[in-house]
Amino acid sequence: MHGEKQICNSLFHIISRTRTVALAMTILFALTIIATPAAQAQTFTVIHNFTGGGDGGEPFAGLTIDAAGNLYGTTYIGGAHNAGTAFELRHAGSGWVLTPIHTFGGVSRNDGSCPWGRMLLAQDGTLYGTTTGGGQPAGCFVSNNCDTGCGTVFHLAPSPAGPKAAVAPWDETVVHRFTGGSDGSSPSGALIFDPSGDIYGTTEFGGSTNSGTVYKLMPSGSGWTENILHNFIYLTEDGAWPIGGVTFDHAGNLYGTTLIGGDCSEYGGCGVVFQLSPSGPSWIAQTLYAFNGGSDGLYSYGGVIIDQSGNLYGTTSLGGSGCDGYGCGTVFDLTSADGGGWNFNTIYTFLQGAAPGGPGDTLAMDAAGNLYGTTYWDGAYFAGSVFKLTPSAGGWTYTSLHDFTGGSDGYGPISNVVFDANGNLYGTTTQGGAYNYGVVWQITP
Repeated sequence: MHGEKQICNSLFHIISRTRTVALAMTILFALTIIATPAAQAQTFTVIHNFTGGGDGGEPFAGLTIDAAGNLYGTTYIGGAHNAGTAFELRHAGSGWVLTPIHTFGGVSRNDGSCPWGRMLLAQDGTLYGTTTGGGQPAGCFVSNNCDTGCGTVFHLAPSPAGPKAAVAPWDETVVHRFTGGSDGSSPSGALIFDPSGDIYGTTEFGGSTNSGTVYKLMPSGSGWTENILHNFIYLTEDGAWPIGGVTFDHAGNLYGTTLIGGDCSEYGGCGVVFQLSPSGPSWIAQTLYAFNGGSDGLYSYGGVIIDQSGNLYGTTSLGGSGCDGYGCGTVFDLTSADGGGWNFNTIYTFLQGAAPGGPGDTLAMDAAGNLYGTTYWDGAYFAGSVFKLTPSAGGWTYTSLHDFTGGSDGYGPISNVVFDANGNLYGTTTQGGAYNYGVVWQITP
């Protein structure tokens, strides 16, 4: 059985600077896949190369896009204090200009460090996000080169000193500093709003058994009040270490995944899909599905999305068939069963690489019901890919939109994808590019 650090470090090992670049040797099919066509005609463009300096480096989180098509994101390292940055990318003629809008200071500045989850855009044009480290107090579990501290939820607003397009940094307010105790630690995954403007998210650790939480932040006077909706319990069917955030359905229920836990006998549990339902002042937790580590997958780093019919879609980073025995990851759905309960279906298994490294973030769905995502260590060159899954004749058709080479186009995407009004796709890679600190990319249909 893997210990906590071994499991957490598995992701960092996969995206480490030691990488293997080779041609894929086999292409296999999942049972529900009809065909794997060649990549559709489109244009792939790198629109920013991170330097690891003032603009940041290693953008683990994906991007957020506003109505004007401007992009916002964070980097895990870099900036003035090497604790990460928040940035804005705006159109400038036929190109793009990146402006750092905040540089994180870590514990030394009572600030956050190492942002991982993508930022949330509010109706007023301001941004909310999380950092996995920094804030106060020191001493929480942190990974890789992240500063000490238990993490924060932050708010960024354009500085009153100038318009939004100004070069001046935005103003940061720390909404919540996690203590590592009952309130959680190491927040990760995307945040969401409810109709009242309350914020919901997950922490990987902390809570009553240090196995993670689902939390809610409510505006209260001039600040915010945190309420813990659920404490996960390690080595139980409840699951542990929720990393991918949560999402709402139309009835106000919350859904998400955990990295480990459940009734799988290996690896400290293979993870679960969970539901939280409001019941008066409390929330009732239910495990909808527990991964068994076989063809269904294991280790869900990303959360789930929900379609108009209430079906859930998600990914696992390992599992399935083939690869090196761990599997290369899966895409799955959960549909409501007649008489109650849920039906689980593996709709795609990644089998193209010779090493594990499937999806690392939440899927995206377009208006036609197609699914999009990235993988961080498979594809034709074992450097990651951007993929599309199209519903077709009762199954799903897989299309590779781009296979990263590990060179100037980037390496190791651990991000969602976002669309603009013209159907262009955007995302990030953690490494590669001109300076090996990652890129922001665009795919034009």
